[in-house]
Amino acid sequence: MIPVVIGPTAVGKSSVSIDVAERLTAAGCPCELVNLDSMLVYRGMDIGTAKPTAAERARVRHHLVDVVDIGHTATVAEFQSMARAAIDDCTERGVVPLLVGGSALYTRAVIDDFSFQATDPEVRGRLEDELETLGPATLHERLRALDPVAAAEIGPANGRRVVRALEVITITEKPYRASLPGHSHALVGVIEFGLDAPRDWLDERIERRVQQMWDDGFVDEVRRLEARGLRQARTASRALGYRQVLEFLAGEYDEAEAQRRTVTGTRRFARKQYGWYRRDERIRWLDARRPDLAAHIVSQLTEAGTQPSA
Repeated sequence: MIPVVIGPTAVGKSSVSIDVAERLTAAGCPCELVNLDSMLVYRGMDIGTAKPTAAERARVRHHLVDVVDIGHTATVAEFQSMARAAIDDCTERGVVPLLVGGSALYTRAVIDDFSFQATDPEVRGRLEDELETLGPATLHERLRALDPVAAAEIGPANGRRVVRALEVITITEKPYRASLPGHSHALVGVIEFGLDAPRDWLDERIERRVQQMWDDGFVDEVRRLEARGLRQARTASRALGYRQVLEFLAGEYDEAEAQRRTVTGTRRFARKQYGWYRRDERIRWLDARRPDLAAHIVSQLTEAGTQPSA
């Protein structure tokens, strides 16, 4: 069986997943975590991603954390391959792989029957350069002219998906299929748990998390990463918080504004995450605030007959 814990940023996925893994292991069912967060793979991006600490990783083994440098763009296809390899490694050793993440796209790519359309690094690079110089609205208008259906599905603010759609159209000379594949698990024994929470509760947690990031030296972390090429990194530089601090360091606004924009941007992203996940009727939603959450998840897994997938 392959349990999955998903939900928006700051809802408490990491801590409850570690608790679940320890409870399963103590009950004689060894368990390890497989990260499904697109930014935890990058080395050095620790504070701003709320990466599990060394102490937490000592408690439970984590896969797909700190596996690539910030200058490398880990594509969804590459992430899918790495995650499925980690899952296979766990099951072959008789270990339950507990998948944890907040990105619907990366989660779907790993657990569902999800194939990838054509890609070309040269075309992608050219379009990403245009995204930086012209802005997402201009590229979205181009997409609207080429594929109105895709443009209606992809919002003008989602520059990365607009670039992806234009890349596929350029390579294949056919319309981009903007909708994701149907909900069909590619892996055996997947059980998805979603952590739910009221908006005001989550908003407060996000504000506290961002304040803690600043207290822990987030700006200095970004400075160190900037010296290692973060500003030139196509994917890592756009991560929430990192982008805002880079703009502050470039003199676009002051540090207080960078922190404020990080809070508002994270809250907005959390709402989008819920929007993505709500479309999946397979998810079992649980109240993130319940004190016995980990025990409850373990109980549900036990009832389902938790065994490592063959």
